[in-house]
Amino acid sequence: MRKSKSQKAALCGVLAALSVVLLLAGSALQVGTYAAPMLAAFLLIPVQVEYGPRYALLLYLATAVLALLLVPETELALFYALAVGHYPVLRCALRAVRPAVVRWVLTFLAFNAAVVLLYALLAALLGPVVWRELAGDGLPMLLVLLGMGNAAFFLYDRALGVLTRYYRLALRPRLRRFL
Repeated sequence: MRKSKSQKAALCGVLAALSVVLLLAGSALQVGTYAAPMLAAFLLIPVQVEYGPRYALLLYLATAVLALLLVPETELALFYALAVGHYPVLRCALRAVRPAVVRWVLTFLAFNAAVVLLYALLAALLGPVVWRELAGDGLPMLLVLLGMGNAAFFLYDRALGVLTRYYRLALRPRLRRFL
């Protein structure tokens, strides 16, 4: 059955609300600064698969704007908006890049650029306190943290691939009449 634009937009609205709830829960628990945005980004999978990148980007933009307005933890909202929220759509676009080494270089380049931009924006918004906190342990610790962030992003990428396959093979046939 063909879905109308209003039905597609309604699903995106419901998933945007659920994404914001996940981000708010991560903010309230004080442990979800990096995990909650990744979990919220997983909600783009059904929209990406069923309706394509246009609606997935609509969902991402709606969630990012709502997160920036409603989530009290600025770092969490910016991490979603800049680093991981758009990645499910970007990942589909990057799959066409060959060879795989170039694809991975572009992937990690995009992630690291987003992280640098994130902390530059945090420093601009919150002042030099951010730089003092980051530089307090020295450059080696910053490099270790960036390496751990890249490792977590690699795992996020793998989980995104597995969940996309799971959605296509197991969930999509069951949810077909609703989506």
